[in-house]
Amino acid sequence: MKNVSLALNAVLLVAVAVLYYLHFSSRTSASPASSAGKPTSESAVSKNPVAEKIAYVNSDSLLMNYEFYKNTIQQLEERRKKLETEIGGRARSLENEAVSFQQKGNSMTLEQAQLTEKNLYRKQQELVQYRDRLSQQLAQEEQERTEELYNNIANYLKDYTKDKPYKLVLGYTKGGGILFADNSLEITQEVLAGLNNEYKSKQSPAKADSTAKK
Repeated sequence: MKNVSLALNAVLLVAVAVLYYLHFSSRTSASPASSAGKPTSESAVSKNPVAEKIAYVNSDSLLMNYEFYKNTIQQLEERRKKLETEIGGRARSLENEAVSFQQKGNSMTLEQAQLTEKNLYRKQQELVQYRDRLSQQLAQEEQERTEELYNNIANYLKDYTKDKPYKLVLGYTKGGGILFADNSLEITQEVLAGLNNEYKSKQSPAKADSTAKK
């Protein structure tokens, strides 16, 4: 599937690298220092209360399987293709007018030729302005959808962690800032299932209403 735009994908990667802080409780007092010269034992690390409050989601997997994101990409791609088709059709029509003008130019008076050339230039400028306006509208929609994507994930995690011990949820992606994360800290599938269920529940009333109108 083609990228909707470099800007959208760049922002989405940042948006779903979920680094979401959730009401940090007051810092727990530091554990007593170990005996001088002795390294911290493995059991002590595994029982570290701070580590137990951290979890992560695989951002790439979340994106590929989150229905809201997949539908958004599809809708924006369709909009982009429709825009390209429309602009392409208008450009070809204008090109045909220019070719016709060149073919008939010798049979026109100087005044007619100047007027036709002026009209062609005006139509060209209008087409460029129209293209830029629609492109800006599409970019604005992409930005709004990106914001909605981030809010969906962040708000869900806020609710999800209310009855969980997690105080920090990280977003892991290959090549990102996190070099290693133990699988025991991953909550991708739980979060993904919850997000998709939430998305489907929001879509159901709209589908039911659409069916009823038919």
